[in-house]
Amino acid sequence: MNTFIHRSIDGERERLKNITLTLFNASFIYNFIGILIKTLIFMMIIGDDKASKLNTEIINIKNPSLLIYISFITIALSLGFLFRKAKWSFLVINAVITLIYLGDILYYRSNSSFLNPHMLQLTSNLEDLSHSIFSLFRSIDLLLIADILIFIPFSIYMKPNNYRRKSVFALLFLISGIFLLSTYINLDVINAEERDEKFFSVSWAPNETMYALTPIGYHIVDAVKFIRESKPLELDPHEKEEIYSWIAGQKENLPDNNFKGRLKGKNLLIIQVESLENFVIGQEVEDQEITPYLNKLLKNSIYFNNFHEQTYKGTTSDAELISNTSILPVRSGSTFFRFPNNHYPGSLPNLLKKRGYSTVAAHADKGSYWNWVNALSSIGYDKCFDITAFEEDEKIGMGLSDESFFKQLVDIIEKQGQPFLNFAVTLTNHGPFTLPEEHKELKLEQELEQSILGKYFHTVRYTDKHIGMFLEELDKRGILDNTAVVIYGDHEGINKYYADEVEKLPEKYHFALENDLRVPLIIYSKNIKGKVFDTTGGQVDTLPTLSYLMGIEDSELEEATIGRNLLNTNKDFVVTALGEHKGKAEHPEEIENRIKSLEISDKIINSNLFKIEDE
Repeated sequence: MNTFIHRSIDGERERLKNITLTLFNASFIYNFIGILIKTLIFMMIIGDDKASKLNTEIINIKNPSLLIYISFITIALSLGFLFRKAKWSFLVINAVITLIYLGDILYYRSNSSFLNPHMLQLTSNLEDLSHSIFSLFRSIDLLLIADILIFIPFSIYMKPNNYRRKSVFALLFLISGIFLLSTYINLDVINAEERDEKFFSVSWAPNETMYALTPIGYHIVDAVKFIRESKPLELDPHEKEEIYSWIAGQKENLPDNNFKGRLKGKNLLIIQVESLENFVIGQEVEDQEITPYLNKLLKNSIYFNNFHEQTYKGTTSDAELISNTSILPVRSGSTFFRFPNNHYPGSLPNLLKKRGYSTVAAHADKGSYWNWVNALSSIGYDKCFDITAFEEDEKIGMGLSDESFFKQLVDIIEKQGQPFLNFAVTLTNHGPFTLPEEHKELKLEQELEQSILGKYFHTVRYTDKHIGMFLEELDKRGILDNTAVVIYGDHEGINKYYADEVEKLPEKYHFALENDLRVPLIIYSKNIKGKVFDTTGGQVDTLPTLSYLMGIEDSELEEATIGRNLLNTNKDFVVTALGEHKGKAEHPEEIENRIKSLEISDKIINSNLFKIEDE
């Protein structure tokens, strides 16, 4: 009996010894320390305004819980004990986490947000984007992969792990999981009322969730949120009433002015220009105009110089959505991918089709890119021409050159029939702003010429030139006499992706940084006398403003749009995609109410409210 007891005790000791030795496995410890360090590096990178250097102060400012960091990393690495060759399984887990970290940082640099499950729908967008993605890398990113590079030679001296593994996995997983669960219950359940935002949730400011939970925890929480959001949103009568009451409360009901109906009956040509920022309008570099043709158009244009982009994770596609519907994009994923078949009765094409207009959208890219053909068809365009409708005779950067696109678009417009609405989207001015030497017209100093800002100036000048040639050809064919032309930028380009690179240039070029999300909105017609409006507004105001000029009654837009008419307003503000209020307000409650437009739009789109109401 004693012999049996001693054997049992010896067996338990041996198992405990094996578990202890396994926990102190060199590969596990190495990768654990590596992931912990790169997690802190990740936080310091996103703590920098441009995510291009380490902000060491952010750790002290945010004071993250090291136990939470350790718990999430332990849960991730514990999975390595389920595989035979644990030494390499830890490295594979480390490599996967590193790829996610790098992806988060690159996406953050371009969109001020992080990767999410909805992006699995966007894989068709990756084609032709390799140059743009590569241009977002910074030397600081090498710190995130340093431990993996060092591991290879270091692994030669590591002994393979032959001890029990499932018990170690269970031990680490349970201890870490219990700690995180107890933290969740304590912060988000018991003491929830003391907090404005739940701790284990993806907040409107995703950086805060990253600081609190690490990217591992962030993506776990975001995945849970994704599963919940995959279910159709059903609004109860009270929620619907709240939406319509909010929309009604934004109306100003002012008397009409002389802009009402100024463009009534005219054809409408809308040109959405890739990455066109407002600071280039009227600006010179090395004594040369950057946009000479657009500057010329201003003599017969209504020009809004304090007009802001409001795109979010759908970037260019979001600009198409906002401008055509006066509804802001959803807060998770791309609206065009998640909800391509939504109904918008108050959209610009739907409003003009009631007046006998033919409606065409044209973009010289694949129709699957951002799912824009399906989405624009649902928004109301009768025909959508993608790259298959164009001869690919000259490619620059991401696709068909703007020169070729506009030349071929002239014939499409001439055959379209009048009155028409034509919505055209350009491509060449897309980052990283590559342009063949033979197309460059600006003479720049060497330092500027070799910089990303110099490249941007060249592509902007190129697009400006071919917009001019395009409109001149329409004029020769007699089409421009009865056509109003709307030109706006879809989103920032140089400031959105490369502001940190511009900061390295001499101060004389820093005027490029003074943009603050502004894109130009230019409404041109031969019978208009040039006028500049300083009113603060955004892309959501495009549709109401154009409708006013086209003589469309406000009653047709009510309950279907959230923007305002910038030609007849006493309000001066915009709400950015990140929930920032710019402009004037009489009291904080007014600002809070305006920011609610993000929530209102999100509910409208998630529930497909307007289609349900029509039914």
